[in-house]
Amino acid sequence: MQQYQFDRIFDQMRREFGKIRKGTEDDYTMVFFPLEGNALKVHRKNPASNSRRLREAIALALFDIKARCTGEEINLDEFRNEDNEKLEHALLMAVDPFTNEELRETIEVNLEADWEDKEFLRKFYTIPVICLLRIKDSVDLWQKHGGANGYFDFMEGQIGAELNDDEMRYSAVLPQL
Repeated sequence: MQQYQFDRIFDQMRREFGKIRKGTEDDYTMVFFPLEGNALKVHRKNPASNSRRLREAIALALFDIKARCTGEEINLDEFRNEDNEKLEHALLMAVDPFTNEELRETIEVNLEADWEDKEFLRKFYTIPVICLLRIKDSVDLWQKHGGANGYFDFMEGQIGAELNDDEMRYSAVLPQL
């Protein structure tokens, strides 16, 4: 896979899952906060996991979700590195029951989850995907205006005070199906 093909995941997932309509971002706060909070915690502990690495991590997470929904496995090792992999894991811990076992157990108690049903998985991942795509757009914007750490500098001002412990505990969100 070449870089161009790697970057196409954003458009592919946007076509398949849609996007958040302008002005409705507040409707997704309960999904954004765990995603962004987990990423910010990783950045604080590992500053090399910067905005550029977050953009890569979002693409990797989208490929992970695509693989869960389609069964199609793609080798992305050439795109993974220590810094984006930490962010990828943090993002998936917020929304992916295959990464976060505690989230999976909670979902199974509260929902009838058929992890083999592709239509259930597509519906399950719709909101996390559109939120990841919106975060990617924000990363692009803040990277242009603030450089390599632009997005995380912005996020410190937005939610940094809410994340005041030093312990690396991940937040997760239960889906609304």
